[in-house]
Amino acid sequence: MSRITAIRTGRKTGKRVNIFLDSRFAFSLEAEAVVEQGLRVDQELSEDQVTALARTERHSRCFNAATRFLTYRPRSESELRERLYKRGFSEDGIEAAIARLKDQGFVDDVAFARFWKENRDSFSPRSQWLTGLELKKKGVAADVIDEVVRDTDDGDSAYRAALDKAHRLPLSDYEIFRRRLGEFLKRRGFSYDVISRTVRRLWQELKTEGQAEA
Repeated sequence: MSRITAIRTGRKTGKRVNIFLDSRFAFSLEAEAVVEQGLRVDQELSEDQVTALARTERHSRCFNAATRFLTYRPRSESELRERLYKRGFSEDGIEAAIARLKDQGFVDDVAFARFWKENRDSFSPRSQWLTGLELKKKGVAADVIDEVVRDTDDGDSAYRAALDKAHRLPLSDYEIFRRRLGEFLKRRGFSYDVISRTVRRLWQELKTEGQAEA
């Protein structure tokens, strides 16, 4: 048996409490967990109770690290799992954290894939193939990727992706225009046919605009 000899509030935020067993620091817990467990000074704890409390502390730290990681942007389950593993958290702690975050709706690969696609569509359009490849690298399952990207219109995406770039290219030489814009769209993952149609369309539109302004 071990005896709780001190319970001290942490210095930084007061949200964590340091537990001392037999006059030695043992572990820290969230203040809420201390209240829930009914921990008090002079209370005796069995070895199993100490082990369970230490596990609770590890799981709590893992969960808090996961939530901080998610504050920057949504993450796929695979991304989150890999990040926590690299931080040195145990497998059981990672599984517990992810299960809790799933229950709270903060980890959802379908929602993540939709967020990723919508973000790309809005700020950096690319092909259905390349968007799917990016999601695959994020660890999203193939069936989820198919569900999210299958309605992508590559023709529309290519046009929106190339519009600003085309306006910054000289219109004095079609071959230069075609090569530069084609290379740009190729890096966005578009096929040869989609690139050819998009280049011709923008060339004609910009030439018509130029003639109208002249």
